Amino acid sequence: MTTGPLYGLLVLSIEQAVAAPYCTARLADAGARVIKVERPEGDFARGYDQAAAGDSSYFVWLNRGKESLCLDLNAEADRALLLHISDRADVVVQNLKPGTLDGKGLGPDDLRARNPRLITCSISGYGESGPFAQRKAYDLLIQAESGLCSINGGPSEPARVGISVVDIATGAAAHAAILEALIGRGITGAGTDIRVSMFDVIADWLTVPYLHAAAGQTPKRMGLAHPSISPYGVFTTQDDQPILLSIQNDREWRVLVKRVLDRPDLADDPETATNTARVTHRARVDTAVGAAIARHDADAIIALLSAADIAFARVNDMNSLIAHPHLTTATVTTPGGANVSLPAPAPLFNGVRRVRHAHAPALNAHSETIRAEFRAT
Repeated sequence: MTTGPLYGLLVLSIEQAVAAPYCTARLADAGARVIKVERPEGDFARGYDQAAAGDSSYFVWLNRGKESLCLDLNAEADRALLLHISDRADVVVQNLKPGTLDGKGLGPDDLRARNPRLITCSISGYGESGPFAQRKAYDLLIQAESGLCSINGGPSEPARVGISVVDIATGAAAHAAILEALIGRGITGAGTDIRVSMFDVIADWLTVPYLHAAAGQTPKRMGLAHPSISPYGVFTTQDDQPILLSIQNDREWRVLVKRVLDRPDLADDPETATNTARVTHRARVDTAVGAAIARHDADAIIALLSAADIAFARVNDMNSLIAHPHLTTATVTTPGGANVSLPAPAPLFNGVRRVRHAHAPALNAHSETIRAEFRAT
């Protein structure tokens, strides 16, 4: 990419799987040059599936716009090449097992001693000290260990969040921290060392249920319902279409009961007038809302809710997302050479979405040019 706010920055990423690639994909989207270092056999995410025209959906999504370089970090020549690249880099990201790079003389302290302006970011499962520091940590394992699974799913059993939410959240946290460090370097001229753990990131995201549990109100799994807001859940229309309805305050409740439910008596009923009361009497509230919605087909109830400015959503699937009128897509060329369409990065800059045609690299595709460029340093 020859434009973007990070154009001219060099990012070296010794990465695999999801968390670090998510972070560096965002840096590449913003114009940074990202050199992705892979093992000789490649990032194992290349083999996760074949959903992207025969290539891995994860790899194509998270490695667009990068350059691929295979290195054997047990080989002295390849370690020397990595140091040459790091000496000229602005950012180094890595998500190998804690201590792996330090043992090879390639840890953050080693790199920053040679390049004081360098920003290093290390991503791990549980941090680099403590009883779990050396434990292998993947997305679902952290979902389970952190307690996230205990509040996800229906009443009968815990469930995995349907995407790699811990990995993605960690990559986003690392991306934000790197941008903060780049701003700081612009002021002080000095780089910094960043450490981000998957467990810490998702623990932060779990603050609300954590505080409920600490207050003796351990959250229960409720499926498509909200534990502290009522009504907030799925109701079925006359033509068997699920509609998720959300009432965020008592003013909206009064509008709902008068204009949609035709139950003005519920506006001031002590058991339903306030959110706290409605949560306590959730079964009664859900029965009243469900009965009213069941009298209408989906189009009719959507029209009523829209006219009353009540928040709602259809309960869609992935095929519905593909056809959704609000979806913006970008084209990525896979390592195999096919063009695939995927959801575009979300931000708008001055009203314009930064969408470009990027390539996800074939394994070691840029080795010759990178080795030639950095061998002379």
